[in-house]
Amino acid sequence: MRRLAAGNWKMNGTAADLAEVAALTAAHPAPGCEMLLCPPATLIDRMARAAHGTALRIGGQDCHARATGAHTGDVSAPMLAEAGASYVILGHSERRADHGETDAQVCAKAEAAWASGLVAVVCVGETEAERDAGQALAVVGRQVEGSVPEGATAENIVIAYEPVWAIGTGRTPTLHEIAEVHRFLRAELVSRFGAAAKGIRLLYGGSVKPSNAAEIFATPEVNGALVGGASLKAADFGAIVAALSAA
Repeated sequence: MRRLAAGNWKMNGTAADLAEVAALTAAHPAPGCEMLLCPPATLIDRMARAAHGTALRIGGQDCHARATGAHTGDVSAPMLAEAGASYVILGHSERRADHGETDAQVCAKAEAAWASGLVAVVCVGETEAERDAGQALAVVGRQVEGSVPEGATAENIVIAYEPVWAIGTGRTPTLHEIAEVHRFLRAELVSRFGAAAKGIRLLYGGSVKPSNAAEIFATPEVNGALVGGASLKAADFGAIVAALSAA
């Protein structure tokens, strides 16, 4: 299993920020893990060109379940692939909350991603209220069941656990809590898809930064990270890449 450091730029970044790509790839020409950045759709083509011939992979932040159609403002999986993406983030908590995305919609998007040769990074995670009510495992289990299509393999899907209450807040779960959820996710995937699901990468996301990356990556069943704000600067994301490469 090749571990994955994935960066989600969210609604951040203009052409001037492509300088961070050059800095990142120059500092990490042959990292000991896979590197992925997912910029806004407006930058995918240019970032893919800037990263051509390097170890950096490029992804989208969402895709529509349909390949074409009257869906103003949406981006399809074939469009992402043509622009140079090889991954796409799906079901991020901000999409689920801001746009009311359901597990069924995320599942349909994952199937569309696969049809265009994209690896789907499916996000799951509980809210603070659900965590406090002792429902964290039930929530992420339900999300995985409903959001991950049949036919999931280590080659076409990545699961990212992002507790909603830890995203952008500076708060992180304890290492025990992270390990508990990741072990649960692994068991659920193996139960559904068989022993081959042991190779599906499980990422942790939620206030991952250079100062806590190493201890998170030492946690059982954590195979990488989905990084938000710390992925915007090459120095910060590079430090996380280095920590994962050394894990």
